[in-house]
Amino acid sequence: MKRKFSTVLVGGTFDEFHRGHRALIKKAYESGERVLLGLSSDQLTRELRKNHRIATYEERLEELRKFLKSEGVLDRVKIVPLDTPYGITLSTTIADALVVSEETEPVGKEINKKRKASGIAPLKLVVIRMVPAEDCVPISSTRIRHGEIDREGHLTRHKEHL
Repeated sequence: MKRKFSTVLVGGTFDEFHRGHRALIKKAYESGERVLLGLSSDQLTRELRKNHRIATYEERLEELRKFLKSEGVLDRVKIVPLDTPYGITLSTTIADALVVSEETEPVGKEINKKRKASGIAPLKLVVIRMVPAEDCVPISSTRIRHGEIDREGHLTRHKEHL
């Protein structure tokens, strides 16, 4: 199957690896022959200042590798640590596209502005819809960590009605 792009970028923290993460990464593989996957470093995750624990880089890397192996695409990926929110997106010239979710599309646009200002060609943005949980609110690692939903988006406790 001929894919649209030679090399695509995708990145994230990928904590509590869930159905939305899988959709994002699958879109990267559908779009590009090769995938450069940026995984937030432990330092970067501390800077994110989430109000919950985030698994270590090694734990998240292991889970990512298991998924990529199960999909049969481990040979088409290079996983790189992200030490800044932009990772290698502002310097690499080998990538054609950046896969983002609706939520992170503004960051993709910001990356392209910065690339243009540096004289680097902008990346084509491949945008996927956020994957909803069964309550129609997007699945997120934060919601999973707070015990609202599981990794598939199923409600784990029902909100009290006022």
